[in-house]
Amino acid sequence: MNVFFTGAPGYGLAGAGGYVFGSPWGTPDLKATFAGATLSLKANTIGDPDPFWYTPSGGPGATGNKIMDANFYQEFNGPLAGTTVTFTGIVLGNSLATGPVDAAGHGWTAVAFVKDFAPDFSSFVASTVPLPAGVFSVSLATIADPARHVQFGFEVIGPDVWAGDPLSFASVDITAVPEPTSVALLLGGIACLAGYRRKTAKHQI
Repeated sequence: MNVFFTGAPGYGLAGAGGYVFGSPWGTPDLKATFAGATLSLKANTIGDPDPFWYTPSGGPGATGNKIMDANFYQEFNGPLAGTTVTFTGIVLGNSLATGPVDAAGHGWTAVAFVKDFAPDFSSFVASTVPLPAGVFSVSLATIADPARHVQFGFEVIGPDVWAGDPLSFASVDITAVPEPTSVALLLGGIACLAGYRRKTAKHQI
């Protein structure tokens, strides 16, 4: 999870201010949950009522005081180097991204991505696609260096919301498209995805 101050009204990073911190968070905290074969991505909910997280403080109806950049992904070190990686799936519905906004005018973006990081994570190249309802597919020709790190997954960026408030129920719902010639959204494997820690402040989609 990468955490930013809030900025001017806007969706995703367009509504973010300065970078605060980044650290690994567990899958349920991102917030990503499974119900059978469906993965649901939602706005992050922080149970801490401290004004660091909410304005004026946490509780029903509170406004999020941070922009949360949640990355849910699987990483391969070596096997996908020098190949074209295609990540695909079906978006069953999207009531979150580029839709509702909170009281401060901050909303959410959601993308599927493939990223190819340098061995020391100092830089990366990436390809992303938004997630409207329907089939999505994103591809990236990776660099032929087995020391590089290739990730594919999802990124949701937007304000935190108080659990139980209406915005906490908006979601992007995704299921699998089996494609044996590509890296598809196979739920048995994607359940192992983990929270991405920001490696350097300047390398950010």
